[in-house]
Amino acid sequence: MALTDRFNRRVEYLRLSLTDRCNLRCFYCLPKGFRDFESAEERMTDDEIVRLVGIFAELGVSKVRLTGGEPLVRRGMPKLAKRLSSLEGLKDLSMSTNASLLTQYAGELAEAGIDRINVSLDSLQKDRFRTITGGALEPVLDGLEAAYKAGLSPIKINMVALKGINDDEYGDMLGYCLERDFTLRFIETMPMGEAGRLGKEHYLDLGKVKRDLEKRFELIPSSMPGGGPARYYQVKGTQHRIGFITPISQHFCETCNRVRLSADGTLYLCLGQEDNVSLGPMLRNGSTDDEIRDAIVHAIMKKPERHFFNERPKQFVRLMSQTGG
Repeated sequence: MALTDRFNRRVEYLRLSLTDRCNLRCFYCLPKGFRDFESAEERMTDDEIVRLVGIFAELGVSKVRLTGGEPLVRRGMPKLAKRLSSLEGLKDLSMSTNASLLTQYAGELAEAGIDRINVSLDSLQKDRFRTITGGALEPVLDGLEAAYKAGLSPIKINMVALKGINDDEYGDMLGYCLERDFTLRFIETMPMGEAGRLGKEHYLDLGKVKRDLEKRFELIPSSMPGGGPARYYQVKGTQHRIGFITPISQHFCETCNRVRLSADGTLYLCLGQEDNVSLGPMLRNGSTDDEIRDAIVHAIMKKPERHFFNERPKQFVRLMSQTGG
């Protein structure tokens, strides 16, 4: 069975938030002083998550990415990942992380069936990294080393392009990734909630980033398995690829194949819209798998054609950390 929306887009990718909490606080993601996190009672249990992802897999969703917040702050997360990786129909289980806890968990994650990871890393300068995230850089770099040794591959580095903050580091970050065989992906800031709008003053069109890099490297149009929304280029003379994720300057809504599930079981049909269906209560009120399956199918038919980040940037009140990345 396949999940197809009314614009004939096949939905086969679920981004699953395990928690809205994070041990870092990137200024473009979480507002300063924010404390309105979900309680433990509001979050789905491991059993509820496994049941719900199993239903999505039956409907043709073959890719799941575990996100947050920071997914590794959820207690017992590697055990949950192992249960998910064994679900029939699930072909690709990946994770987005800030890498600060990977020295502790990298080996367990590899054994649990995590196929690959994306790591948020916006700066290689200690003071600048602390300014952006409120945390220390060293655990992140150590975590990346641990992930590499554990065989979590490929490792993709996600760098949010921030005008006036890290726009002098793009070449250095690419050099760092080339040395370690990491794939570097640049991302434009998005006006998600209060924090996202504060970060908008640092918005940078990735067309400029690409032009700056082309002064030092020859970039050849390319592709990459599991590439998602990124447009990839190969660095000539290497096997290395660079991705550009451009939700603002060049949106990719016409090929969107994903939906997002928050930690409380809310299914968001578009990152840049408020359309959602609450599946959490159905898990707890005795709904059958068939009833939940029908709710998902009907929800997908309401998936919007596109977002309106440019036209209505102030309409998005939820935070990125509440949505699942």
